[in-house]
Amino acid sequence: MNRLPSRTSARGFTLLEVLIAVAIFAVLSALAYGGLSSVLNASMKTRQANEQLQSLQLAMSLIQQDMIQIANRPVTDEFGQPAPALKSGSEFERIIEFTRRGWRNPAGARRSTLQRVAYQLNENTLERLYWRQLDRAPNPDMVRLPLLEKVKSLSFRYLDQAGAWREEWPPLTAAPGASVGLPRAIEMKLETEQWGEITRLFALQ
Repeated sequence: MNRLPSRTSARGFTLLEVLIAVAIFAVLSALAYGGLSSVLNASMKTRQANEQLQSLQLAMSLIQQDMIQIANRPVTDEFGQPAPALKSGSEFERIIEFTRRGWRNPAGARRSTLQRVAYQLNENTLERLYWRQLDRAPNPDMVRLPLLEKVKSLSFRYLDQAGAWREEWPPLTAAPGASVGLPRAIEMKLETEQWGEITRLFALQ
C-alpha cells in the first residue's frame, strides 16, 4: 500500500521573538547613532577651533607686520587738522592709528607706499581700518576689514625714549603741537573669549 507523503507544517516567528529582535535592533541602532553623533560633534568642534585659530594667527600676523613698519610721517585728517604719525589714547576715537611703510603696490598704481592704518573694537570684533590717501580730504575713502571676533579688550602702551612706559601717545606731558616722534617699543594686550590674554612686544625700527 502506498503512503501519501506527510505534510511538514511551516513554523514562523512568535510575537515574543519578533519583539525581542526589534528591541535588540533598536538598542544597536541607538548605540550606533550615539557613536556617530559624538564623532560628528567632535569633528565640528575641531573644525571650528581650527578656523578660530587661523583667524587669530592671521590677525596677529597682520598686526605684527603693521607695528614693525610704523613710520614717522604725520598726516592731515579729514578736518584739515594735523595728526601725529602715531596716536593712541582714551581721548581718541580709535584705539590706535598710525602711518606705516611697505604698502605693496603690485599693480603700479599712482599712490604712496605709505599707508594710514587704525585698529578698533566694534561690538567685540577687532577691525583693521586703512585709508587710501595719507592726507585725507572730507569724507575720505576708508576700507574696513573685520579680523577677529569675540574680543573682550585691546590695549597698547608705549616705551618712550627715556625708558618709561606710557598709556597714550603722544605722551600727555608733550607740549601741544610738538613733534615727539615715535616710541622705542609698543606693547599690545589682546584678550579673547577663547584664547584668554595675549601679550606681544614690538620693537620699532
